[in-house]
Amino acid sequence: MEEQTITSEPGAIAKLAADQLRGKLRGDLLLPGGTGYDQSRRVWNGMIDKHPALIVRCAGPSDVIQAVNFARQHELPISVKAGGHNFAGNAVCEGGLTIDLSKMRSIRVDPVKRTARAETGALLSDLDHETQAFGLATTAGTVSHTGIAGLTLGGGQGWLMNKYGLTIDNLLSVDLVLADGSFVTASATENEDLFWAVRGGGGNFGIATSFEYQLHPVGPQILGGMILYPMDKAKEVLRFYRSYSMDTPDELSSAAGMLTTPDGLPAIAVVVCWTGKPEEGEAHVKALREFSTPLVDLIAPMPYTALQKIFDAAVPHGLYRYAKMGYLPHLEDELLDVLLQYAHNFTSPYSIILLNCMKGAVTRVSPTATPFVHRNAQWHFDIVPQWTNPDEADTHINWARSFWKATEQFTKGTGVNFFDADDGADRVKLAYGTNYERLAKLKQKYDPTNFFRLNNNILPEPSMESGLVAE
Repeated sequence: MEEQTITSEPGAIAKLAADQLRGKLRGDLLLPGGTGYDQSRRVWNGMIDKHPALIVRCAGPSDVIQAVNFARQHELPISVKAGGHNFAGNAVCEGGLTIDLSKMRSIRVDPVKRTARAETGALLSDLDHETQAFGLATTAGTVSHTGIAGLTLGGGQGWLMNKYGLTIDNLLSVDLVLADGSFVTASATENEDLFWAVRGGGGNFGIATSFEYQLHPVGPQILGGMILYPMDKAKEVLRFYRSYSMDTPDELSSAAGMLTTPDGLPAIAVVVCWTGKPEEGEAHVKALREFSTPLVDLIAPMPYTALQKIFDAAVPHGLYRYAKMGYLPHLEDELLDVLLQYAHNFTSPYSIILLNCMKGAVTRVSPTATPFVHRNAQWHFDIVPQWTNPDEADTHINWARSFWKATEQFTKGTGVNFFDADDGADRVKLAYGTNYERLAKLKQKYDPTNFFRLNNNILPEPSMESGLVAE
């Protein structure tokens, strides 16, 4: 059939897609009102309610190529959905073509080489399930229903980062479909400049179809879990955590969070993960247990996969949510006072304030070795309001914005995996610092028309001055 020029009418898009595209796919073409369409367009953040003109639910890289070529030929905006765990909702688009990778979840582990090849629709739970069968793991988030794709392309933090580095520090190669529909592999020996870009540059350079990771001996049993203290002890806990989190060995990762327990009790939690020898871990956890009387102590030997799910119930699919995030080089008492002020005035019992210690192996990588520039010892700081009633959105978002306004002065830099829809170009540049200029030049090389733009977008520019200094 002779290919037609597309019109802007959704019905025309659907008809043309059905005529031209369906027969070229091994996967599914989903159209508004059809089976699977609403399920595919839903994402983790309940705030997002977008309606693509069509969705290609891919079965493999060939479907990705067909979808990219179709969208480019007909000048359709595209979005790429893998795990769909993004705050801003970039996984789906309004009126364009969504490329859904969520069915591409195969994983193959090589226990001899200690590597894993994973398709980009896989979740962290999928990756952990396969690698832990061999007593192996790589740094991969802290919520098991997160997708590996967005996490990896944006940097990738997790319980193993202080010992083994970020997810991108353990990335060996990536298969991608580029804006012109070509399929390439990027690694340390092939398309090296592209490999540098995708290790933190997000979805700006192509659609990743699989990742190859370096694995490390972990578990299957580790020492970890949560210890809870009453909120009226929060300042005491945070002062202790400030020194404890940085003074412990790299084998120990820790996070502190202010939250409301399921029975409605405001509390502060400290979560730890020890991946060294168990008897040595008990000695390091002892100080945390003894400095003050906890409400409950749940730290114990457990499967690594259980620790990976410890936050799952706190951030389920479907809640309405918003986020602000920055890196904190110090935890001054003045900052702690602000944190406590807003923790005592949560507008929702589902909201969370989180501090996650980054040190060790994270800091031993040069700020220019990957696009992820923020390599100092620091704390990742999250403000995450979550709620169930959509009519309350303004209340909770205004709380977060006011909170951020009071704390932003203490932050230095940000990370693209935690952006919300109102984080614009200035925040993208802040996330990459002096690495932004190099990324913009590579964007010009690999995607000069900014075909991949529904993301934390890097504009294609042949030359510029970022005006920002790497830490």
